[in-house]
Amino acid sequence: MMKTKREIRTMKNLIGYIRVSTNQQAESGLSLADQEAKIRSYCQTYDLNLVDIVVDAGTSAKNLNRDGIQEVIERSSSNEIDGVIVAKLDRLTRSMRDLHHLLDTTFKSTQLHSVNEQINTESASGMLIISILASVSAWELATVKERTSNALQAKKRLNNGNSINGTAPYGKEWIDGELVD
Repeated sequence: MMKTKREIRTMKNLIGYIRVSTNQQAESGLSLADQEAKIRSYCQTYDLNLVDIVVDAGTSAKNLNRDGIQEVIERSSSNEIDGVIVAKLDRLTRSMRDLHHLLDTTFKSTQLHSVNEQINTESASGMLIISILASVSAWELATVKERTSNALQAKKRLNNGNSINGTAPYGKEWIDGELVD
């Protein structure tokens, strides 16, 4: 039986994917540079060939409607690479549904490596760990939303149902932390 080009290669070719959520983070470049440095170091340590870095700057991971992640999906499907590497799993997505979709499609034939969590999807154990971490991440995000909502509702109750957004309603002003006419 003839081997495919992928089976003949001994060194794995990966593309890195880095992302920051806000334009401020994107402009400072610190977080992007840090993610790229971690990815390059991991690839050097594990003798992986990093062929490219794909960037989504100032883009939320709440869904897969991002130019960079779409490029990663396309390139993974084309068999030009063996895997994708991220500095941290939440840089890829914060949605369990999206992660499971990616694991069931893109990462069925292409490996996913995560530097921070030190896992890859080459083994069944790696797949299990990544699923558990995704569940914990989704729980964490839901918990933060819940706490924020509860705190804002409590502030509003303490403010007699008036605005709590920092700006006093028309005809009122904030004086020593109290809203007065």
